[in-house]
Amino acid sequence: MRNTRLDIRLLSGAGGAEISGVDVAQDLDDGTIGEIRDALNEHCVVFFRDQELDSERQKAFARRFGEIFIHPNYRGTGDDPEIVMVRREPGDTSYVGEDWHADTTMVAEPPMGAILYGIDVPPYGGDTMFANQYLAYDVLSDGMKRMLDGVRAVHSDIMVAGPQAGKNKGRSTKHRDGPDWRETRNSHPVVRTHPETGRKMLFVNASYTVGFEGMTEKESRPLLDFLLEHGNRPEFTFRFRWEKGSIAFWDNRSAKHIALGDTGPFRRLMRRVQICGDRPV
Repeated sequence: MRNTRLDIRLLSGAGGAEISGVDVAQDLDDGTIGEIRDALNEHCVVFFRDQELDSERQKAFARRFGEIFIHPNYRGTGDDPEIVMVRREPGDTSYVGEDWHADTTMVAEPPMGAILYGIDVPPYGGDTMFANQYLAYDVLSDGMKRMLDGVRAVHSDIMVAGPQAGKNKGRSTKHRDGPDWRETRNSHPVVRTHPETGRKMLFVNASYTVGFEGMTEKESRPLLDFLLEHGNRPEFTFRFRWEKGSIAFWDNRSAKHIALGDTGPFRRLMRRVQICGDRPV
């Protein structure tokens, strides 16, 4: 079903677009889904306001873009393995997404995207920021681009999950940290090519990238630190202010994101569904 013609309004010069004129809880026609996909590819993140979405309709919408990804570090922590409830309560001292990152990049085929729905939203605070990794690659010098050509980065979840990470203390959203947890580690190109747009982009992030293939972590650190900081320079970023019923649908290949921790005395509850991706090249 399609209610009216889509209206796509750009959020910033760096990326992001707000889409109106569509109820994503309905059974949308292929043309509408194609327009949303095109906007996602072009703008890295698309946003919707005033949506009424239960978990089944959110999953149905996600499946129009691919199979649902089951997060290995949240499997078994909730009633539905296809859903991650991202919760922050007053008094929490840490929270999910507090560093610039792309999601779950330690797996061999990282998710192509995620759909996050605002259920309980503070009156202020708790915004999400995004960084366009097309732009981050485009402005690198020709010399840096040549140097990075063919370099692979090692991605691991050792910093964000498991008992050694200590991330469950002080936060309401819990990951697996029992004795059966095992590190997941894979390598991906530092510069990957988007499978749909054909554009190149940086593909390293602070939560999962631990170094470069064939180098020690100490040897990797100076260049990695530069790329991580470069990737979220202010001119590459844009910011979304949440409201109840809002949706952020981000391309996990071309955008990094960070959740801001300024919710203070307020509760923040979001529902996330991830979509399967492919092996980066």
